[in-house]
Amino acid sequence: MTYVIFEVKSENIGKINDLLKDDLVNRQSILTRDSSSLNIDKNVSYLKIEGSIEGIKKAKELAKEFEFKKLSVKKAEEVNKKIEEQENSAADGMGMIFG
Repeated sequence: MTYVIFEVKSENIGKINDLLKDDLVNRQSILTRDSSSLNIDKNVSYLKIEGSIEGIKKAKELAKEFEFKKLSVKKAEEVNKKIEEQENSAADGMGMIFG
């Protein structure tokens, strides 16, 4: 699946809900993470949208209007790796609880 990650400034966090009002974008897999939860020393959040090519294209168009910064491929891969590590860690924790 294709994905894109946007950097969203703190003052623009509320605009994420506006982006999600679009039906096509809202049908994609959406994930947000605060930079501090990913051990990234910035005052931003990351918005990951994963799904169809059409959905990603529409998200990119809308993100420009809402002043979200699309990450470069390299930076997106770094952030995505941290997100995946965080999700795997949480899944491992749940496995230990419900083992």
